[in-house]
Amino acid sequence: MSENKKETIEITLNGRIDSNNAAAAETDIMAQLGGNADVPVVVNAENLEYISSAGLRVLLRVRKVNPHVTITNVSSEIFEILEMTGFTELMTVEKAYRVVDVTGCEEIGRGANGSIYRIDQDNVVKVYNNADALEDIQHEREVARLALILGIPTAISYDVVKVGNSYGSVFELLNASSFSKILATEPEKMDWCVQEYVEMLKKIHDTEVPEGKLPDMKKKVVKWAQFMQDYLPEEAGKKLLSLVEAVPQNNHMIHGDYHTKNLELQNDEVLLIDMDTLAVGDPIFELASMYMSFIGFSELDHTVVKKFQGFDFEFSKQFWHKALAAYLGTDSETKIREVENKARIVAYTRLIRRSIRRGGRDDPAANAEIEHWKKELLELLAETDTLTFLRNELEIEADEKNLPEVLSFIETHLEEAGCGMKEKMQINVAAEEIFVNIAQYAYAPDKGRAVVRVEVTKDPVTVTLTFIDHGTPYDPLAKDDPDVTLSAEERQIGGLGIFIAKQTMDEVKYEYKEGKNILKLEKHI
Repeated sequence: MSENKKETIEITLNGRIDSNNAAAAETDIMAQLGGNADVPVVVNAENLEYISSAGLRVLLRVRKVNPHVTITNVSSEIFEILEMTGFTELMTVEKAYRVVDVTGCEEIGRGANGSIYRIDQDNVVKVYNNADALEDIQHEREVARLALILGIPTAISYDVVKVGNSYGSVFELLNASSFSKILATEPEKMDWCVQEYVEMLKKIHDTEVPEGKLPDMKKKVVKWAQFMQDYLPEEAGKKLLSLVEAVPQNNHMIHGDYHTKNLELQNDEVLLIDMDTLAVGDPIFELASMYMSFIGFSELDHTVVKKFQGFDFEFSKQFWHKALAAYLGTDSETKIREVENKARIVAYTRLIRRSIRRGGRDDPAANAEIEHWKKELLELLAETDTLTFLRNELEIEADEKNLPEVLSFIETHLEEAGCGMKEKMQINVAAEEIFVNIAQYAYAPDKGRAVVRVEVTKDPVTVTLTFIDHGTPYDPLAKDDPDVTLSAEERQIGGLGIFIAKQTMDEVKYEYKEGKNILKLEKHI
């Protein structure tokens, strides 16, 4: 039986093809080919139960008549014979896919390209939205393997199945629970989940990817910003595009859809799943996606996050805030809000574009969301000059009342560096002296802002503190050290702060550059 079309010739094989019926089968097939050597031939082997060497000779003759042969829906047994005899090298051979029904199965994850269901105690299946998803599945398998090689713990698909009108990837996730499920059922574990969530996020963002192995997220975001030119006032549209274009190229990994449904806890090991959105790019693009998941989609309809994540909007906001603070290593609301606003710019750009492309202008509720996001976006664009940020940098008002916040920020990074108690104390004392000096004198009698940056390098482990202000030019190293051998009556007041810093740090450097006082303190751990 065949159906001749302009694009392909389709042939169906049934039952057995062996020595008894091979000649008849060949006559029938050749008649269906009709001598066409240029039209691709698709052989459907779904109902083929057995094939002998006589049947293989029939396929070989078909291949000699027409070089464009594809055999589809091949059972594992038949595929093994074709592979053994080299036919998989002569023509395209596609295995038949096991059929899986996810009706009634627990949905444990959902991303931009598909949903993940638990099909039994040991296994889950990711069902793709795209009905023609085989290339998507192959892509996800490749990037998941790359991530695993680069040190990101993840699950690798071991099977491809047919699910309804689409395809799915099957993964082994034995008794695993998503972070969303843990948070929804055991909210008291929020702080633990935040810690593990942020630890994985930092691991992802600290992973450098070989050139060309993953898509560049910046290219996508530039397209989003270009799309918005027709929906924003001219100046705002230009600024949005220039902000995105100014984000530096970054070859470090980002997940692209990093929310609590895509982290699984399996036997005390945290695994990252749903890897098809892996890319490289600036962390601000990741934070924008996170903001969308936890807040953006639900800003007007608070039920959205409950349906998606399993916990309510206020809980989601709290998780987002805690996670961002932990990621930035600070409790400074100024710093947290600054970075959040940068993420919101990218998030609103994506949300507006997504809704418009899905016909949101024609739906009253969706259009209300578009207008809300647009209003927020315009306000943010008016007060933002860059989308970039440093995880290890705190900008704060140079005021002594902010000293505890500065020391807390530094302390977080010292703990990550593995500093001992003695080094911590020496660094904190030096940092206090420098920050208080800036607060008292840099802008006097006015107030200004200071930047505190903490950098940790290895071999040997070195902590570098950098203090930056735009105040009166002043080189604290130019002043002579106090004579600490003098009696109390002979001592002059002042000068001990920078002296302590110089004595306890391994190196102290100062420069005045581009209108800024820059003081660096280095300590070898």
